[in-house]
Amino acid sequence: MTLRPLFASLLLALSAGASAADKLTVQLDWLPGGDKSFVYAGVQQGFFKEEGLEVKIVPGRGSSDAVTKIASGSADVGFGGISALMTAAAESKIPVKAVMSLYSSQPDALFTRADSKIKTLKDMEGKTVAMPTFSSSNALWPVVLQKNGVDPGKIKVIKSDPATLAPMLAQGRVDATINWVTVAPAFGAVLRQADKELAVLPWSRFGLDGYGWSVMASDKTIEERPDVLRRYLRALQKSLAFSIKDPQKAAEALKASVPEADVAVVKAEFEASIPLLQNDISKRDGLGRFDPKLLAATWGWVARSMNYDLGKVDAEKLVDRRFLGK
Repeated sequence: MTLRPLFASLLLALSAGASAADKLTVQLDWLPGGDKSFVYAGVQQGFFKEEGLEVKIVPGRGSSDAVTKIASGSADVGFGGISALMTAAAESKIPVKAVMSLYSSQPDALFTRADSKIKTLKDMEGKTVAMPTFSSSNALWPVVLQKNGVDPGKIKVIKSDPATLAPMLAQGRVDATINWVTVAPAFGAVLRQADKELAVLPWSRFGLDGYGWSVMASDKTIEERPDVLRRYLRALQKSLAFSIKDPQKAAEALKASVPEADVAVVKAEFEASIPLLQNDISKRDGLGRFDPKLLAATWGWVARSMNYDLGKVDAEKLVDRRFLGK
């Protein structure tokens, strides 16, 4: 008689142990937006749960902010422009690695109004540009200008909260803003309310190449929870594949967590990110892979923009390729 309750208790304990999910705090680099809808789709579709994971998604205020929070232990993993990680590494030892490339084409762009007559970067001389305070694009801006024969000193820069940039542009308080192409649909919607039209000038048109948005993990997560990280990346890859196939459902998944989101805008933002995810480079190397030459070229852009010696950082030491499935 006494064995039966004991056996039942043992089964209950084993069941509880088997169902306990590993928890991960995921740090976004911005507020929830369409480019991040695949993460929410992964939660809604159960891809993380299937891998035995329970994820907590935390909004951010830029790539530099995300890198800092991952490094400090506030988050286990996260997202950010790899140039922000490179800049942080050049300033001090940073316990963060990029473990998966997302954008193998640079997302940085200049947003302006279609009626502004700004068609090239040279046209920005004498104008005012607003940029997010913590954006990874900030480090690249001066060298992109220099490459195109533009004096950065002739352009007035205002740093502001990301949420204020679209209204500032719509109201004519600035001539242009620096953003990623993925947020163009949301900006376009704000400008249309002011009877204005958005014009987007991708920096890739002006010679910028290299890696952009990436998945990052703390050294602590890498060293102490390698299997959890491997499962997390596997779930992310499933989430991406699902969302690329059905951006509408990905947008609806984000709205389920962020009720104020506009499904049409979220869908358009994710669709704008697909060419950054899927392109000739990702087809050649595989989605998520870091090619050593392109990685070095990315660091070259950052080093020039920040006046760092090229030998200051070994870009290879900032990535860890071990966690992507073959």
